Amino acid sequence: MTDNFQTASPTISRLWVYPIKSCAAVALDSVQLCETGLDLDRAWMVVDARGQMLTQRDHPVMALIRPQLKTFEMILRAPGMLALHITIDAVEHPTKATVWGDTVAAFDMGDTAAQWMSMAITGGKQALRLVRFDPDYQRHSDKIWTKGIDAPNQFSDGFPILVCTESSMVELNQRLNDNGHPSVDIDRFRPNLVLTGLDPHDEDHIDTIDIGESVTLRLVKPCSRCSMPDVNPMTAEAGTSVGSALSAYRSDARLEGQITFGMNAVIVKGHDAALRVGQPVSVTYAF
Repeated sequence: MTDNFQTASPTISRLWVYPIKSCAAVALDSVQLCETGLDLDRAWMVVDARGQMLTQRDHPVMALIRPQLKTFEMILRAPGMLALHITIDAVEHPTKATVWGDTVAAFDMGDTAAQWMSMAITGGKQALRLVRFDPDYQRHSDKIWTKGIDAPNQFSDGFPILVCTESSMVELNQRLNDNGHPSVDIDRFRPNLVLTGLDPHDEDHIDTIDIGESVTLRLVKPCSRCSMPDVNPMTAEAGTSVGSALSAYRSDARLEGQITFGMNAVIVKGHDAALRVGQPVSVTYAF
């Protein structure tokens, strides 16, 4: 049985994009919503010589690669490295890349970017490449979860948008503190859209999020968690406290007991609309 109702006044508290998969976030005050999610989110990815993705799971140092988005370029910085300037609308040559078993069409970003990534991530010990998703290629979210909605995405883990709430993070931090560990920020969970004004883990039961009259998002799948939330985004040091705290209360029957935090969302309507921090939203629930 489904009961639908609206909360008092939830709002967008934070917006983040991750231009390069598994590298640092870019916090934005406003962002355009595109067919594949937020504009430029996971548009690029680092791959090995076989075209296989690299992530913080095996290379925590990727957390220290910090993109900055300008009007026409992306500037990359990393400890001990000169800044790398990448023209947003420029690519080198077509290639293939593999993300979570999906081999997709992409564009190689050239030798300079490849050498920079190889040095920043492996100190030059491994030959890496930077690739950009080919926008003409269609990679869709699993329709078993989207219930038939066409949800294209680029190099994300499988869905266009990840939604979390501030209150869920407050609860997790209380549990960390109770166990003698310091609080952590919600950026460890790499959400795109963070909401305030909701109860802890309300996102587990939200059906739709309406933002103004033009945007509707549907929350479709819990986000299972690996070791990445235990990587400190400021130092790239990996720990265990976050995962241990989550395992005590976030086993999710919907994913056969996997640990979850946050919800994956698809876009029902609103392509080309603008999202802004502070924007009020309304939500409906499905229990």
